[in-house]
Amino acid sequence: MTNKREPITYKGRSMGILVFTSAQLLIGAIHALLGGLLIAFGSSIFQATEAYNVYTLVFGLIVMVFAVFIWQGKKVGWIGTIAVFLFIIAADALKVSNLPSIPGIPSFAPPIEIGYSILVIIYLSLPHVRRKFFA
Repeated sequence: MTNKREPITYKGRSMGILVFTSAQLLIGAIHALLGGLLIAFGSSIFQATEAYNVYTLVFGLIVMVFAVFIWQGKKVGWIGTIAVFLFIIAADALKVSNLPSIPGIPSFAPPIEIGYSILVIIYLSLPHVRRKFFA
């Protein structure tokens, strides 16, 4: 006799999706707020370019939208999230390599963002997670 436990879920979603969606919403909100503040107050807070300010705001909003789609189990959430984080890896890799990228990306951000992006892509690529979006 096997005594297999049922996985813990919340509103029909796995704990992994709950934690991932929560993290994405938090990251999106932080970036959207920071981007909005940078646009409103310019370089008086942080030495950044207008391109970086808009990029930060748009990134935050897009991450939150795709997080909602992930929560809803929609394929567009999975595809969009992967696409956004591949873009982040590319932009930050260019910054680290001292090649043209989005002007104003702070030098401390790329290692953290690349690491998190890789973790997100790995998590979303796990067979049991991917199956939820492409079943």
